[in-house]
Amino acid sequence: MSKTKLKTYFECTACGARQPKWMGRCPDCGGWSTVEEVRLAPVAEAAERWVARGEYGSPVPMTEIEGGSELRFSSSIEELDRVLGGGIVEGSAVLVGGDPGIGKSTLLLQMLLELGKRGMKVLYVSGEESARQIRMRADRLGGAVAEVLVLSEIDVDAILAILEKDRPSAVVIDSVQTIVSAGISGAPGTVSQVREVSARLVGWAKGRGLPLFLVGHVTKDGSLAGPRVLEHMVDTVLYFEGDKGHPFRILRAVKNRFGSTNEVGVFEMGEGGLRGVLNPSSLFIAERPEGASGSAVVPCLEGTRVLLVEIQALVAPQTFGTAQRTVSGVERSRVQILSALLDRRLGLSLCGQDIFVSVAGGLEVSEPAGDLGLVAAILSSYTNRPLPQDAVFFGEVGLAGEVRGVSRAEDRVREALKLGFKKMILPARQSKELSKSPAAKGAELHPIGNLDELMDLLA
Repeated sequence: MSKTKLKTYFECTACGARQPKWMGRCPDCGGWSTVEEVRLAPVAEAAERWVARGEYGSPVPMTEIEGGSELRFSSSIEELDRVLGGGIVEGSAVLVGGDPGIGKSTLLLQMLLELGKRGMKVLYVSGEESARQIRMRADRLGGAVAEVLVLSEIDVDAILAILEKDRPSAVVIDSVQTIVSAGISGAPGTVSQVREVSARLVGWAKGRGLPLFLVGHVTKDGSLAGPRVLEHMVDTVLYFEGDKGHPFRILRAVKNRFGSTNEVGVFEMGEGGLRGVLNPSSLFIAERPEGASGSAVVPCLEGTRVLLVEIQALVAPQTFGTAQRTVSGVERSRVQILSALLDRRLGLSLCGQDIFVSVAGGLEVSEPAGDLGLVAAILSSYTNRPLPQDAVFFGEVGLAGEVRGVSRAEDRVREALKLGFKKMILPARQSKELSKSPAAKGAELHPIGNLDELMDLLA
């Protein structure tokens, strides 16, 4: 082994930027007390740790590479399969992030228990909990399974040795910030440790064609802790969203090399763990109040399916010098634009009103199709007149006050009819198209061309 002298550099634990000397504040990300000293291993020593992986040792013509679709198998959790793009891909690396206590470990342990019941040998590696704690959680989730192996270890060399010996069908590392490499200085969770450990684990998984799931911590602002390169190393990045005090959880893909990033999975947390919600629309609007103003139902697209969500608005006289615009689940800038549009086009005095907007159930509505429902909720609260209980609203509102068409109008109408909604308040152009469609059979179509027509309809 080479006796090259070890080098030292200074690295920011928040953004990974390297500095020539120690600084109290990182000049790249602005973080205070985030720059730490890191010992760099010799190049020869680092090279010994990297073993060539893969089938090909030299470049080959693309036509000689075996093609075909990727090999998948089901996780036995339908909502998880949906977000992954149809199932678990062999040799893939998946990074799962989310707030503490949101359900990351519970979901992945449930997945391993289901795979173990199918006779697949799987491994759960925990650097945070003991084997006894994991067994207790498994008992709460329906009972332990002999095919699920449990390992409490933080040394990456020991983990790789066990993986090489046992060759499980799937591996979960909980969490990657707790694993350390002896060849890299620094405490667990530092940028250099996370980068080295992740690279070795992902390289092993891809070289063996086995799926790897990494649990990642998040920072105060909700982003994944560790270097940004961690997200580039893996094939899929999943975020678990939701309020810990609320039973619903949203699993969203922000990166997926084997599927769409538009899909979301909806789960409900109960005593027996996380349960997939196959029809989340009925749950999101189940507690909608009757006869209350400021409540509008909007069919929104989440991936390939339509979800009915309730947008609530409250308009009240301002209590401070400047009117407030407080929102949850929608973009604040969109509420400001639409309230200014109502003030300008319809003559409403909203500049002196506080407006509070929320999406029930913790879901986020980011597509323009929610504009018409948002406007209807604000108008309903401002006039204190409830909207029709069996009506849904969808359409994009332009700055001229016009209502524009949106994508997949037939699917939105079909989902609304399935849940008992009869009145469809939608763009005028799409109303003509849907009047001839079998999907709108039994629906009352109310075309809206501009905000004046919406105001007349609600009046």
